[in-house]
This record gives sequence, structure tokens and C-alpha cells, in this order.
Amino acid sequence: MQMSKTADESDTRSNIKTPKRHRRTMWGGVIFLLLVLTGVVFGGMKANQYLHDEQQMPVQVIDFSGDYQHIDITKLERLIRKAQPGSFFALDVNDVFELVEAQSWVYRASVRKKWPNTLKIYLVEQQPVAKWNEDLLLNPYGDTFNDEGVEIDLPRLYGPGGSEKTALQGFNSMHALIKTTNIAIDELSLSERFAWQVQLENGIRLNLGRQDFIDRLQRFIDVYPLLAQQEKAVRYVDLRYDTGVAVGWIENDNDTINKES
Repeated sequence: MQMSKTADESDTRSNIKTPKRHRRTMWGGVIFLLLVLTGVVFGGMKANQYLHDEQQMPVQVIDFSGDYQHIDITKLERLIRKAQPGSFFALDVNDVFELVEAQSWVYRASVRKKWPNTLKIYLVEQQPVAKWNEDLLLNPYGDTFNDEGVEIDLPRLYGPGGSEKTALQGFNSMHALIKTTNIAIDELSLSERFAWQVQLENGIRLNLGRQDFIDRLQRFIDVYPLLAQQEKAVRYVDLRYDTGVAVGWIENDNDTINKES
């Protein structure tokens, strides 16, 4: 009986010690895990700091490509570096894209990073086809942009705000018709009431009115060979009639005489 009691007491002490060992092991694992996680977080912070440090990972090259003549690349690169002073990884491609496309002479652009230190930018330049109200240029789609002081010899278009596309479409239609002759359009004006007036390169002014301006221009083309044979120079031709034209002749520096034809 004494031996049995001793065995029971031994088992009891063993059972008490076992949970304690399990708890120590568990807490040791928890502490180890916390140390590992702390190391990972700290390492990640250091790596992120390194990657975003301009001194460690700078954008060394901004590589521009595309077909352009009037885009100031030096100025554009300076703007990009000022707006994005961070490292290669910190640089925001979307912000650079918006900055580049906001430039007057840039019609379209694409921007991407190239490891390890290059920013590649492809540019599509605006194609000016006419001057608009003296202070802007028009591209082939009727969109306006600032010329930024670039001098280009282009037809001049005038009109009220919001009529850019209408004026350009009218000019293109007239140009397609008149280019078969030896005369060309120098200036086109669209009034507030959308009446058309054309100044030709030879100095003749055409009043085309609001309606049927293409038919009226064709009428001028038909009658122009007769007008060119006259001794007097033509100052203007008024085509705002169902039939016929009114011609203003240059008599001297100041006077004109109207004639119905």
C-alpha cells in the first residue's frame, strides 16, 4: 500500500510539471515569432527608405522619343525633375503623364519606367494647321493650343469663341475646292451671325454670307478668269446673291467702284 501511494504522488508531480513545460515552450515560440515579425517590419521599413531615397535610386535618365520640332525638351525635363524629385520607385508615372500632356505643343504622350534608372517618354507633337484669333493655333481636329512664341506661316482664322471646329471645317471645305486654282486662302472670318468672309492671298476679299458658301465660292471660281482679264484690280467680290456677283474695283489707293455682274 505504501508503494502504490508513492507512485501516485510521482504521477501527480509529473502531470504538474508537463503543463508548465508546454507553457514555457509556447511563450518561447510567441517571443520568437514576435522577434521575426519585428525584424521583417524593420527590414521592410529600411528597404522602403532605401528604395525611396533619391540619393540611392535616382532617376538618372529621361529618354524622350517621337517626331517633334517645337517641343522644348530641356524645359520639359526640368519641369519633370522639379515635380518628381524622388527616387526611381517614388516617381509617379501618372503624374508625369499629366504634366507632359499639359504642355502646349504635346498632343499625346506615353510614359513608362525602365529599370534601373530611366524614364522613357514618347511624344506626339501638335500639328498646327491654322492660326486662331491671332493668339492661338488650331490642330487638325479644331482644338486650340498656345503657340508659345513659335512663328509659323499659316492661314489665319477668326471667329467667336466656341466656333473653332466650324471655322476649320469651313476652311478645309473651301481649301479643297479652291486649291485646283492658282489662288489660295490667306484669311477666313466667321462673324457672330456665322457669315463667312474670305481674304485671298492675291488681296481679293470674298463676302460669302451665311448659306451655300461652297456654291458661292464655286461661282467666284467660275467668274474669276473673266475678272483677272480686266485692267482694273479687284478689291472685293460680294457673292451674297442668288445669281451674279457684285465686284469692287481698285481705281486708286482710296476709291472703289461697285459693279453688278
